[in-house]
Amino acid sequence: MKKVFVVYATDNVGTAVIEPIQTGDHVGCNGERSDLEVIALDEIAYGHKIALMDIAEGDTVLKYGLSIGSASRDIKEGEHVHDHNVESNRGRGDLSERESVAAE
Repeated sequence: MKKVFVVYATDNVGTAVIEPIQTGDHVGCNGERSDLEVIALDEIAYGHKIALMDIAEGDTVLKYGLSIGSASRDIKEGEHVHDHNVESNRGRGDLSERESVAAE
């Protein structure tokens, strides 16, 4: 079984840090989420993320205990998680502009 790295039990994605993952591979976790096993729906390149559970559109994507963005569409357990289905929340000038307008 291939393994992904998961730092915190609250993380909903794991990172392929040992080897790439092929579609159909059984994937377990190292770290605080060692109880999970998913089947890869996509190829996951080294350093990329796999969904450990279903993530609904708009939900926060958590990696290493931190928000890395919001799901831009529904993401299925076992699916590749990357910029095609996650909208980053870092460096978003439009969000900071919206927040400053709301504070006025």
